[in-house]
Amino acid sequence: MLRITLTILALLALCPQVAVAQGIDPARSQITILSRQMNVPVEAAFKKFSAQIRVDPNNMEASSARIEIDLNSLDIGDSDIVEAVRERNWFDTKNHPLAVFTSSSVRSLGGGRYEVRGPLTMKGRTHEVAAPFTIRMSGADRIFEGAFAIRRLQYNVGDAHWRDTSVVADEVQIRFRLHQAAAKPAPGKSS
Repeated sequence: MLRITLTILALLALCPQVAVAQGIDPARSQITILSRQMNVPVEAAFKKFSAQIRVDPNNMEASSARIEIDLNSLDIGDSDIVEAVRERNWFDTKNHPLAVFTSSSVRSLGGGRYEVRGPLTMKGRTHEVAAPFTIRMSGADRIFEGAFAIRRLQYNVGDAHWRDTSVVADEVQIRFRLHQAAAKPAPGKSS
C-alpha cells in the first residue's frame, strides 16, 4: 500500500494539471523590471518577494495568485540610485514598502499559455493589470514565466521633474520567473 501511495504522489507531482496552492522558491525565482532612461534600457531586480500560486488548467476558476514585492529590495547595481528610488518622488518606501498583486481571474489562452488579471497596488494606487504567462516543468517543479507592462505615472512613481517621459519612459516592463517546488506530502501521511 505504501508503494502505491508513493507512486500516486510521484505521478501527481509530475502532472502540471494538478492545482497546487503553495509558495515559490525565492532563491530560484526572479522579478525584474526593464525601463528606459534617455532611451537607454535599464534593468533592475527585486531581491525580496513572496508569491502564493495555484493554477489548475482543468478548473481555471479555482486558480489564483498573490505576489508581494518588497520595494526596498530593488537592486540596480548602484547604491546611490537605489537610495534615490526609495525616496518620496519614486517608490516612497517609508510609506509604501510593498507592491501587491492579487489575481481576480486566471484563464487559458491555449497552447500552454495563460493570463492572470487583477489589481496591482503600488504607492497607494491600484490599477488592473493583465499578465500572460507560461508554465514549464523542470523535473517535478513548475516554473511560471511571463512579462507585462505598466505605466509608472499611473502609480505616481517618478514624481516632480521625473514626470518628464523623455528622461525616464512611462512604460516599464515587469518580467517574472517564479519557481514552484513540487508539493511534498505532509509528514505522517505515508500509509
